[in-house]
Amino acid sequence: MKNKLVVIEGLDGSGKSTQFEIIDKFFTQNNIPHKSISFPDYNNQSSALVKMYLGGEFSKNANDINAYAASSFYAVDRYASFKLYWENAYKKGDLILASRYVTSNAIYQMVKCDKSEWDEYLAWLSDYEYSKLGLPVPDLVIFLDMPIEISQKLLTKRYYGDESKKDIHEVDIEFLKSCRKTALYTAKKQNWKIISCSDGNLPLPVDVITERILNEINKLK
Repeated sequence: MKNKLVVIEGLDGSGKSTQFEIIDKFFTQNNIPHKSISFPDYNNQSSALVKMYLGGEFSKNANDINAYAASSFYAVDRYASFKLYWENAYKKGDLILASRYVTSNAIYQMVKCDKSEWDEYLAWLSDYEYSKLGLPVPDLVIFLDMPIEISQKLLTKRYYGDESKKDIHEVDIEFLKSCRKTALYTAKKQNWKIISCSDGNLPLPVDVITERILNEINKLK
């Protein structure tokens, strides 16, 4: 497997971070050359605008910040991460495993556009980040699909019942429901692999989801 970029996507509370850590550990244990990256990159100063946005400093309502402005906050963070931390590994041929990527803008920012504008936004996003900024195009995007009702319970558990710890995206259930629609729309348009993470009522066992993710990655040539 050479020069591959694999992206794991999922709404907040989907188990994405857990699976990302498990897959990263699996690659390490099996001596698979790889570089794991996660977005937003909160350890990098380039995420400053993202932090301000998610912290509600521009507005407590995510919809007040238009899709193109908010997308730019995240794009700058990704560009800095690429140039500073993983461009060389990617060009060397290491497998790059990403938790969120350009694809997250398609989920969380496109939702602010009227549905009639979705295709226009997706075209703009691809041109902006992949063509103009020069970020690599993913070879595989895996979307972990967890119903919002279940993911909210998992988020509450993550924060030990303290709802105040949720950011402006996590706390807005209707916003997240709309994001699931944009995610599934983009998945169909861009051939993402969708992995269901629940039986409709409860989350599936973590190892079952991990196996499904690895099966998709193993299909890469």
